[in-house]
Amino acid sequence: MALEEFEPNELSDREKAIVRMRSLTNYVMGILLIGAGCFFLFPIKSTEKFINQYDPTMITVFGVVCCIYGLFRIFRGYKKNYFREY
Repeated sequence: MALEEFEPNELSDREKAIVRMRSLTNYVMGILLIGAGCFFLFPIKSTEKFINQYDPTMITVFGVVCCIYGLFRIFRGYKKNYFREY
């Protein structure tokens, strides 16, 4: 086994652009999902009548799931391990 097997390979320019775009997409989607979660967890007066039509427990669960998944998307964009083979 040579040491080259353990060193990370350099990414090509195309792969670097793909990593940048996927990372940006993950950041934006994470922010949007956290915003949607906050929208359902803390409704404003004009949207309160629409949200209160549904089960409050399910609305809370959906808001929490949106926030958690948004945080995961931001974390995935931060880690940038898209081309790793496991």
